[in-house]
Amino acid sequence: MNNPIEPVELLVCTTCRRGQATDVEGERPGALLHDALRAQEVPEGVTLRAVECLSNCDYGCSLVLRGGDQRWTYVYGKFHEATDAEMILDVAARYRDTADGLIPWRERPVHFRKNCIARIPPLSQIPTF
Repeated sequence: MNNPIEPVELLVCTTCRRGQATDVEGERPGALLHDALRAQEVPEGVTLRAVECLSNCDYGCSLVLRGGDQRWTYVYGKFHEATDAEMILDVAARYRDTADGLIPWRERPVHFRKNCIARIPPLSQIPTF
């Protein structure tokens, strides 16, 4: 770990339903993804948190990587609960190892390159008027 500025959070939407009707019984894909991540070893310095509704309900499971007021925050989508947990935790560790949240483009798995929903600047870079 390269001395992170602040701890990192991995927020996983537990209400994501990947296009399922709202009345489908059983756990939603987002909750299953959170369970799959919890079942793995979460990297040191990364806190896994369940959240409700990132407003991307129909397009696969969504998550957020954020870490203090010096790092960019990212919202990603289209994850699958049965196959993506290991990749997500690897990227969370890479994100943790940055001071600014910027993982070099070629070091990101293709899924993370192609499924970024939003990129939010660090608070330290937003001017006040």
